[in-house]
Amino acid sequence: MADLDLCYMPATEAIARFADKTLSPVELMEATIARAEAVEPGVNALTFTHFDAAMSQAKVAEARYGAGAPIGPLDGLPVGIKDESTIAGQQTSGGSLIYKDTVHDVTAPVNQRVMDAGGIVHARTATPEFSCAGYCWSRLWGVTRNPWNLDKTPGGSSGGAAASLASGTSSVATGSDIAGSIRIPASASGLVGFKPPYGRNPEERVFNMDFYCHTGPLARTVRDVILLQNVMAGPHPRDISTLKPKLTLPDSYESAKGLKLAFSMDLGMYPVDAEVRKNTLAAVEILRDQGAEITEVDLGWEPRMAAAGLTYLQHLFGGYIGRLLPDHADEMTTYARDFAEKAQLTTAAQFIDTLDVAGEMYETFGPLMEDYDALLCPTLALPAVPADFDQSKDKLVIEGQEVEPFIGWLMTSPFNMLSRCPVLTVPSGHAANGVPTGLQIVGRSYCDADVMRVGMAFESAVGGWYTDAAKRPPV
Repeated sequence: MADLDLCYMPATEAIARFADKTLSPVELMEATIARAEAVEPGVNALTFTHFDAAMSQAKVAEARYGAGAPIGPLDGLPVGIKDESTIAGQQTSGGSLIYKDTVHDVTAPVNQRVMDAGGIVHARTATPEFSCAGYCWSRLWGVTRNPWNLDKTPGGSSGGAAASLASGTSSVATGSDIAGSIRIPASASGLVGFKPPYGRNPEERVFNMDFYCHTGPLARTVRDVILLQNVMAGPHPRDISTLKPKLTLPDSYESAKGLKLAFSMDLGMYPVDAEVRKNTLAAVEILRDQGAEITEVDLGWEPRMAAAGLTYLQHLFGGYIGRLLPDHADEMTTYARDFAEKAQLTTAAQFIDTLDVAGEMYETFGPLMEDYDALLCPTLALPAVPADFDQSKDKLVIEGQEVEPFIGWLMTSPFNMLSRCPVLTVPSGHAANGVPTGLQIVGRSYCDADVMRVGMAFESAVGGWYTDAAKRPPV
């Protein structure tokens, strides 16, 4: 098997081959590191790398498999960890010059679970500064680029994770999602990404108390997402918001036959790019051909509702960053500083209004979904913005309509407002410029397995992604 095929091998297949001794964790890690050394100058997905330590850990994992005693479901896999969540003794920068030399003494709960399950942290993956953008560049690390088209962003804020997976330099990767930061890069980079319901996976303080915020997995297959999600999930003694008991998802499901699915192209709030429309409609037809009953619906939502989501983010998330303005404004990126400064203009009354709007949205969505297993819609309103896009000064136009440059193209953020709904995104096709597009599968509150069933049925129908050279990016 060629090294590149190893780099794109599904994580679940690699684990099975480790177990039957037809593949060694050392072989996979060697191929992964070689791939990173070849593509990283152009893609720039990784920040801190730990290749020597990873090779040593791969040799230990190889010995465990040789003895028939792997330590967990990820044993020996190269796992990209977002350079946002902490690992004791390692630098974690958050994409910021302010934190470039910060070494933490505490490991984030999900990272500890990944390592306890045998996952090998060979590298940290890039983020925009403070993870406050849907693209991925920073003054500290430069521009992370989309492996499918280097002029475009891989998405953000988990952009490095997505670019790493798409270019074959991680087997699975972690992300976080406060306005779509798992699903945005999954869509723009042609991957599977999962935003679990609020509380399903533990988060670090203070964002564990923010119901918009979720940690979750990215991968190249639905089954690989399930593999990592089952490691990440479950209550944790350091996070009061985590749900009991732990939910363990099955890794196989019934077909789409008999599913009742709702469909909305624009959620009543977004202009949608023509190529995204085309690919979304094609994806809907594929599921219909698999036996799903699909009905176009009106959610009763309006553009003012998406605007309320932005106000919420500015008030809390922007306010959190704003604490750094007095001492560190000159070290910030233009977009992070702009976000923090706008937060100073929001009020507690506006924040309360955003909660009211989220409740109003669910008052139509919840009753509607009593009749459906899931909702289908695009993940993003256009394939991707330029790699060096700056929401603090650049305009964004979709189908002739100027939109708000931060969230105006993110059809993900409404489901952070409805945070108890699980959301899976899967690739729906490619635009003419090579950039992938995504299909968002939104479940009823806490019905995680429903979105996995839809996603796996779709993946099976299209024959998967990254399975051969023709289905991989040209990097």
